[in-house]
Amino acid sequence: MRRLYEPAAYAPQAACFWADTVAPEDWPALERDGVADVVIIGGGFTGLNAALALARAGRDVAVLEAGTPGFGASGRNGGFCCLGGAKAPDALLRRQFGDEAPQHWAEAERAAVAFVDRLSAGWEIDRHSQGETLLAHTARHWQALQREAAGLETRYGVAPELMAPDALRQAGLGGPWHGGMTLPLGFALNPRKYHAGLAGAAREAGARLFAHTQARGLRRDGDGWQVDTGHARLRARQVLIATNGYSSEDLPGWLAARTLPALSSVIVTRPLTAEEQAAAGWWSAQMAYDTRLLLHYFRLLPDGRFLFGMRGGLSAAPRAQAAISRRIRSDFARLFPAWQGVEITHEWSGLVCLLRALVPFAGSVPGHPGLFAALGYHGNGVAMGSYAGAQIATQMAGTDRPGPFPDWLATPPRRFPLGRFRRSLLRPAYLLGEAFDL
Repeated sequence: MRRLYEPAAYAPQAACFWADTVAPEDWPALERDGVADVVIIGGGFTGLNAALALARAGRDVAVLEAGTPGFGASGRNGGFCCLGGAKAPDALLRRQFGDEAPQHWAEAERAAVAFVDRLSAGWEIDRHSQGETLLAHTARHWQALQREAAGLETRYGVAPELMAPDALRQAGLGGPWHGGMTLPLGFALNPRKYHAGLAGAAREAGARLFAHTQARGLRRDGDGWQVDTGHARLRARQVLIATNGYSSEDLPGWLAARTLPALSSVIVTRPLTAEEQAAAGWWSAQMAYDTRLLLHYFRLLPDGRFLFGMRGGLSAAPRAQAAISRRIRSDFARLFPAWQGVEITHEWSGLVCLLRALVPFAGSVPGHPGLFAALGYHGNGVAMGSYAGAQIATQMAGTDRPGPFPDWLATPPRRFPLGRFRRSLLRPAYLLGEAFDL
């Protein structure tokens, strides 16, 4: 396998908080050759949702997870089930896909949140937060939020709530904010508990789930495909690549340079007392993020811990990871000075996946009959990654779509420049982001 980052980026994250909240899932390893209608490479939110939909459509499905269940981004994210999944501004959407593209994308975003809402009803996933709150880190951004509010109501069909600094403090959203806006779409969840619910539903529907089973080779085999794990081979008529930021450059070779993984880091504190929450002015259960290009995202967890995440890491090498650890702790202390001395009990990182068009891809792989891929959620894959998995399953099975999903999301992603050196593209982008964030 050929991957873009150092091996540490793909290693287990023992200090991930979510792993402490669930009993370890037990999927067997694939130990013998076999056949299936569909093989899904990647056992995260996308792969499991595809497996669930395909199994319910009567397909024999095998899911291959390289690590433990929940090993990748699906078990490491911040648990924000919210709008998002693309980074393309409206002007770029129109230029690439037509004048109606922004509205079609907004409909898919809202449908993705509703999809996870319905699917997880009744599951114990520590759900909380009424939508998501965007906090302006400068006066200029607060003015922009006020200008944009009416357009968001038109786009999403719900009225955003604008809050000046005094109103934010009264709502328990205190901090150095110039204002904020809550859009009442989305909710927070425990991603490992959601993943466990998905796995149970997929298994109950008849899908076969295998862990510690890394797909190492993929080749055409007659009118189907053969997936080689090093210990066993699976033959299938169809294969879905659902590995997102953990993809290999050569599985298949078509994928080379079409994804740009980026590191995201998270810290979690010990449980905060009511007095400590009051001292910082933050006792709200809202999930929130700020208006920086290199955004911070954060929320108070149900047990009183505080989760704080950020983008910006460029390497998984030890020295680089130590630097980003210092940076995230410094940013946390600057935004919440009352908690500067609070113990950080958990810290980890994971890979999000960028595509050159800045929108997800869910479609067939050109020139490879029976091969499909769904990936590229730009750091917001809880809702859209889940929804894309269900959507790609309908393409593979020829069944009805579960909701709106623009056809142009099946447009094959273009390659990034610089090939295996394309990670260097992130450095100037981050420097530019830091300049605009001042």
